Amino acid sequence: MSGIFYVIATPIGNLGDVTLRALEILRKVDILFCEDTRVTRRLLDRHEIEVVIESYREQVHGRKLGRILELLREGREVGLVSDAGTPGISDPGSLLIRDLLIEEPELRIIPIPGPSAALAAVSVAGFPSSAFTFLGFPPHKKGRGAFFRMALESPHPTVVYESPHRIGKALESIGELDPERRICVLRELTKIHETAYRGTAAEAAARLAQGSAKGEFVIVIEGKK
Repeated sequence: MSGIFYVIATPIGNLGDVTLRALEILRKVDILFCEDTRVTRRLLDRHEIEVVIESYREQVHGRKLGRILELLREGREVGLVSDAGTPGISDPGSLLIRDLLIEEPELRIIPIPGPSAALAAVSVAGFPSSAFTFLGFPPHKKGRGAFFRMALESPHPTVVYESPHRIGKALESIGELDPERRICVLRELTKIHETAYRGTAAEAAARLAQGSAKGEFVIVIEGKK
């Protein structure tokens, strides 16, 4: 197979965070698959890039897998981006890459590294970070308690993503399980209203209540001592 599949990291908020290499690849691919074409179009327009774009979401995985395989077997260069950050990390891109390799084990897949909310959060959390655990999003309902118990058992910092609708419940769960554990809650990383809340879960929740709960959140939990 002569086609190439690029996995391209894009900004998590600030459009200026895109790498020079990512821009180069975005300009050269024959077609770019993305989560939401409107979100990706903003990035492309900002950098005056014209490329054919098509949506890829978990709900259409089966249909798009065949389409992407066909393009790659024709020798095309195909790119994949998510709405923000690195595709395949808490993202259906991992499912796509898995199934592409099942069909074409010799497929050339090239990562174009760049922004990652998890790494950005760990870098400023203030906890020892020679190792850390990444757990992604907690379950919405069943298994949330077990999820946070597992997060608090790690001897290393643990990174968790959470939505604005559930951030309060997440902090409540952490506080109930370990009231003294230090955490760092980061809201809207790299955006105009980026905010960090540090302290115990209760202290972070109190500060958050005085501000805004809009936007995406990353929680970094200090490792168990």
